[in-house]
Amino acid sequence: MKTFYDYYNNKVQLDFEKQPFDKNPKHVWVICRYRSQWLLTHHRNRGIEFPGGKVEPGETPKEAAIREVLEETGGIIEQITYIGQYFVSGKGGKLAKNIYFATIEKLEEQDTYFETEGPILLDAIPENILSNKAYSFIMKDKVLAYSMEYIQKHLSPTYS
Repeated sequence: MKTFYDYYNNKVQLDFEKQPFDKNPKHVWVICRYRSQWLLTHHRNRGIEFPGGKVEPGETPKEAAIREVLEETGGIIEQITYIGQYFVSGKGGKLAKNIYFATIEKLEEQDTYFETEGPILLDAIPENILSNKAYSFIMKDKVLAYSMEYIQKHLSPTYS
């Protein structure tokens, strides 16, 4: 388990075991790969980030992850893999979020991308992400770095 503090100085615990903090998390985050690029979205309030969101009533976290990717990017998932979970405790409360890695089969144009402005494709995640105001706070803590390391080591050694 890894423990650190996020962009807003909230305590974050991250583990790559099967749902170590909450068996029924209410949030998901999906690191997406489409062909040879990273698939992100531009959230209207937070900035550029990987898709994710809340688990709706009657939905599993995996189903929520698939839905969120479609809603926010138009991405149709080819394969999705649970990779870990993180737990945030701070001034705003506590939450557990499942992390998934998905490969995208195709992108479908949509009339709406809900609270986002649709898909963004990147060849690489910028190294200066901490100081880049275009990116969401969700992209600025160690969850992303540790998750990318995990993906490279365990799922897709040639992703970069």
